Amino acid sequence: MQAKTVQAGTVQAAARTGRGGGRLVGQRPSALPHPLPDALVDLVARRFRVIGEPMRIKLLDRLRAGEATVQELTSAVGASQQNVSKHLGVLHDAGIVARRKDGTKVLYRVVDAGVFELCETVCGSVQRQVAELHAILEGTGG
Repeated sequence: MQAKTVQAGTVQAAARTGRGGGRLVGQRPSALPHPLPDALVDLVARRFRVIGEPMRIKLLDRLRAGEATVQELTSAVGASQQNVSKHLGVLHDAGIVARRKDGTKVLYRVVDAGVFELCETVCGSVQRQVAELHAILEGTGG
C-alpha cells in the first residue's frame, strides 16, 4: 500500500524530473495518493502556472526540435531577447529546461520530457473539443 504522506523534497525532485507520478491518462487510480497532499497540490499548481504561459509554450514547442540559443529562440518565437531570457529563467528554475555553455553561447534544452506528454494530452483534448463543436455547428446548419 502506498503511503499517504509525501516528503516535500521527494515531491519536488519528482516534479522537477518528471518522475514519481508518471502519466495520469490510463493509469491506475492508486498511482497517486488520494486525496492529494496539500504539498503535492501546491507543486502541481506551480508547475501548471509555469508551463501555462503562452510564451513559455512557444519556447517549449521550439525546443522540441532540440537545443537552441537565446538568439535562435528569439528569432523562432518573435520576441525580444530580454523577454525570452526571462521566460527561460522561469523554465530553468522550475527544472523544465537546462542550459550549457558552448564557447560563448548558452544552449537550452528540455530536461523534463513530461511537459511534452502533457502538451500532447492537452492539445489532443482541445482538438477533440473543437471537432465536437464543429460537428454540432454543422448539424444545426450554423
